[in-house]
Amino acid sequence: MSEDKTPKNKTKEKLSLVDEILDWLKTICITFIWVILVFTFVARTARVEGRSMQPTLVENDFLILRSFGYKPAQGDIVACNCEGLGKVIVKRVVAKGGQEVDIDFDAGKVYVDGELFEIEGIPNITTDRESNYNYPIKVPEGKYFVMGDNRQESTDSRSAYVGFVDREDILGKAVLRIFPLEKFGGLYKTSAKD
Repeated sequence: MSEDKTPKNKTKEKLSLVDEILDWLKTICITFIWVILVFTFVARTARVEGRSMQPTLVENDFLILRSFGYKPAQGDIVACNCEGLGKVIVKRVVAKGGQEVDIDFDAGKVYVDGELFEIEGIPNITTDRESNYNYPIKVPEGKYFVMGDNRQESTDSRSAYVGFVDREDILGKAVLRIFPLEKFGGLYKTSAKD
């Protein structure tokens, strides 16, 4: 007389299904924790608002920022907390602490330590005289002077609402545009020295 093993087989199947579901849940939880850790300590995200970074970036471009171990450099595109505007802004680093910024509004040119600051392919015309400073001006240590690439429509370090940006307020360097999908790609030429 043979024993019926059907109930035991069904129990084993149920256990293996439960184990598989638990494995999937554990994998999802671990992945979720890693994503949170990466976006908290290594990289961050930012969204472009307005037209201040045209033609380089446009409104609603979604960016990945490199933040861990990042030291801002002249020409980098960065996202910054801006208390005066009550939001995160995306701008380009023009000068850092100890450098002198001069703006020739008649010629539409920006100079840093006596050298013309320009990014290839960007119009760079700066005739908007709305400014918080008399130029030339020296950037205080530990602070940064930032401007949008579309300087005629950018509220940036020239404005009392933004002023010099503290290092602690810089969230990171824009390294990748992930949205819109048709423009997905790295932002390689983000430095004046590239």
